[in-house]
Amino acid sequence: MADKVVKEFFRINFNLDRYYRLIYTILVSILLVLLLWYQYSLLSPILFDIPLLVVPAILLMILPGSMLMYISLKKYFFLLSGIRAIYEKAPAHEIKINGIHQWMRHPLYTGTIMVVWGFFFIFPFLHNLIAVILLTLYVIVGIRFEEKKLIVEFGIQYRNYMKSVPALFPSIFSTKKKSEIV
Repeated sequence: MADKVVKEFFRINFNLDRYYRLIYTILVSILLVLLLWYQYSLLSPILFDIPLLVVPAILLMILPGSMLMYISLKKYFFLLSGIRAIYEKAPAHEIKINGIHQWMRHPLYTGTIMVVWGFFFIFPFLHNLIAVILLTLYVIVGIRFEEKKLIVEFGIQYRNYMKSVPALFPSIFSTKKKSEIV
């Protein structure tokens, strides 16, 4: 549903241009709840026992991941959810490289990966392993598609941003300053 051809189909045939993202968000939320309900209704073997002493280390992965997700959702909730379409005609499109985006291009995806892998290590069931592997692959593939669209939309400015800022995990070796990115 995020593909440009699909969006164009719905825009032309159903006049959903303004509310497309809101409808998409509602549909995806419902499907996610149904998928999680199905996944956790299955019996699944445990893959390994987790020593109690390791749990604090795992929490050190989940907490920063949760913080990244919170920061990202707080910054983009109304835009990403489609709620903004209710009270505003068309949001301005611009590259936002301030805050967390000066260190990574996709902090929401980074936080999501950290959280789901952290929970897998706390609840190491086979069905959770399959889910986190699929989610990680989905994110990696999704980033490729998303960035192709962003290159079309923002051109050289986004290409420079891609060269300067890593996609998922900040580089400790990066010496670029925000002013050098744009």
